[in-house]
Amino acid sequence: MSAPVRRSPGEGGIDLVAFTRALVDIDSTTGREAEAGRWLARELRERGWEVVEQAVSLDRVNLYARLADPPRVVFSTHYDCVPPFFPSREEGGLLFGRGACDAKGILAAQLAAAERLRAEGESRVALLFVAGEERGSDGARVANGHAPAGVSYLVNGEPTDNRLGAATRGVLRVRLHAQGRAAHSAFPELGDSAIDKLLDALMVIRGLQLPEDPVLGRTHYTVGVIDGGVAPNVVSARASAEVLFRIVGDAAPVRAALGVVEGLVTVEHVLEVPAVHLQTVPGFETAVFPYTTDVPLLAKWGTPLLVGPGSIHVAHTDEEHVAIDELDEAVALYARLAKQLLERAQV
Repeated sequence: MSAPVRRSPGEGGIDLVAFTRALVDIDSTTGREAEAGRWLARELRERGWEVVEQAVSLDRVNLYARLADPPRVVFSTHYDCVPPFFPSREEGGLLFGRGACDAKGILAAQLAAAERLRAEGESRVALLFVAGEERGSDGARVANGHAPAGVSYLVNGEPTDNRLGAATRGVLRVRLHAQGRAAHSAFPELGDSAIDKLLDALMVIRGLQLPEDPVLGRTHYTVGVIDGGVAPNVVSARASAEVLFRIVGDAAPVRAALGVVEGLVTVEHVLEVPAVHLQTVPGFETAVFPYTTDVPLLAKWGTPLLVGPGSIHVAHTDEEHVAIDELDEAVALYARLAKQLLERAQV
């Protein structure tokens, strides 16, 4: 069970470290978000937020929380994490734990910023916390069908070292399937090796000319999973590989390029998210990021921006952490950004 959250004055009663640790200590690896969703809904309602739970699958939900006025700016992030789960610890000004920077610390900073604005009399800021970002963004896909009218800006939270994202890459994830014919390895001529076909296809892909972008650079890819064969003395009848392309625009040119391997393998298209160029605001440091976010799948929630504490270099690692000072800085940054966006929304 997660530790009780310490209440402290100054940020709407939120102790950033305690809140983040309590949330980190709930295992919400993708598919297991139910307990964390219940905990967040309870915490938000106890603070006086009106909370709508959007069903994603079974007992997994997105949480949309608003105040009295129709929202014009929405802070959003995800509360699922990659495996494996490991609990929080505090050491040398750093907060460790699965999700500490991606993205539970971000969630805590967004809530604290919204509470700061609320204490100043601003109630046109809402919150959207989604499930499933790490495995296909099913939460964001659901949320996009429930966007409230009148929202002007969505401030999405991912680890950006508190810099506004100017652009992010998209993804194209494919699964390559090779079919062969099994045979005794002493008579390979009687079989047809699926593994050989798969390896040939991967070598062809290595030589493809893939799209480039002046801001995001060149398309690159990773062969993340390979599977095939049944035994070392059997010619393989089946083999497969999962390939993830980090695309710099629309996926169509990459899909077209993959047509050259279709004589060797079947190409199954698993996931596609386009690259995006994002809104920035004067007075905030900016950077380009090579990863993908929920932003392209939340198009109905207003003009998107991207910013959050923490470094993507430690996200998904065994030493995932965020600097506590950076969390504090993020609260002020989110509040300042929201004020500027609200002023724009009134023009």
